[in-house]
Amino acid sequence: MTVTLEVDAGVGTIRLDRPPMNALDARTQDLLKEVAEEAARRAEVRAVVVWGGEKVFAAGADIKEMRAMSYQDMALRAGDLQAAFTAVARIPKPVVAAVNGYALGGGCELALCADIRIAAENAKLGQPEILLGLIPGAGGTQRLARLIGPSRAKDLVFTGRMVDAAEALSLGLVDKVVPAEEVYGAARAWAERLARGPAYALRAAKEAVDKGLDADLDTGLALERHLFAALFATDDRETGMRSFVEEGPGKAKFG
Repeated sequence: MTVTLEVDAGVGTIRLDRPPMNALDARTQDLLKEVAEEAARRAEVRAVVVWGGEKVFAAGADIKEMRAMSYQDMALRAGDLQAAFTAVARIPKPVVAAVNGYALGGGCELALCADIRIAAENAKLGQPEILLGLIPGAGGTQRLARLIGPSRAKDLVFTGRMVDAAEALSLGLVDKVVPAEEVYGAARAWAERLARGPAYALRAAKEAVDKGLDADLDTGLALERHLFAALFATDDRETGMRSFVEEGPGKAKFG
């Protein structure tokens, strides 16, 4: 299996394992979708880490496989390609990408599907598809522009250049940079903290931010209003407010 899900202490680790570079061939894409949907479905998974291992996150699509594809082949395949990445983006739980080494092309697009990205000091990120006479096809032109702004996204997409971890941090492409050996630990610590949090409120917060960004302000505020009110029907809200009143802030233990 080139993609697996391991669950421990409320944290699900989606692990890419297709040596040597975790190239994302069609089979791996399909497995990624299956595993992401499993992580979304399983109640014991309360937060998710996406990780490619200690040496590389994912160096992109399988170019040898893609080279053999015709327009008709890709016209049929492109929807499945995007669906695999969208399944990760739509996991209704906090998701962190732990980026070691290269995250290029589809690898960068996969990292963009997470809520935050923690990168190694030696990480390299980019969208080099233009160098193949292509454009990103798994969300890179859309999620990247929403994350770092259109002009910065166009610079990376137009040139196909790689950026190191320091520049990625300055662009807002990654959120934290740590030594390579600490990447997974840092990502897991973030996930573990949120795995102990109020699951329904975290789900609502993610939905409000993600869907609100794709709407006008009034529509986003309406969505926020409905989600906010709906949380008053949850046990988590009762637990959190009772703990605040009786014990002070930050001491609630959510189930």
